[in-house]
Amino acid sequence: MIHSVISDPLIDSTYLKLKKEAEEGGYRFNPNVEFTKNLVRGLLKNEQRYGYQSCPCRLSSGKRDEDLDIICPCDYRDPDLEDFGTCYCALYVSEKVAAENQTLSPIPERRPSRGDRKKGMVERQVTGLVGSSLPFPVWRCKVCGYLCAREQPPGICPICKATKDRFERFI
Repeated sequence: MIHSVISDPLIDSTYLKLKKEAEEGGYRFNPNVEFTKNLVRGLLKNEQRYGYQSCPCRLSSGKRDEDLDIICPCDYRDPDLEDFGTCYCALYVSEKVAAENQTLSPIPERRPSRGDRKKGMVERQVTGLVGSSLPFPVWRCKVCGYLCAREQPPGICPICKATKDRFERFI
């Protein structure tokens, strides 16, 4: 694959597109535009390398099925926003962080090691949906019915923008 230089106009247009999508989904981009555009450059570079926009702050395997959890927005974004006010790479920030333009501190990596991820994949394949052995609880938005399986409900419903307290444990 031939890698071309990623142009400033492409970075700018991708930044605007992703920022608009984030805001429509109830999320906030890091207000430091220069920093955020560098992350967008990393997303575009990873898309060029691997064919998908994996998180620019994590090491991708180059195999989409192994990297599904770190394709932006990654699986860890919402829990990181909830716990730390920012995602791991700081592309997304909480409303409070954006409003106060806070200086961000590094946060711990919550992505399991490759071995643990592979072990978890095998366990999920073996257990499937037998009984109540789901790996995560299922949360339902009481406003629109949106369902998601994760440890905690999202901070904001991606469909109707209802807040976390409008979710109930479904399964």
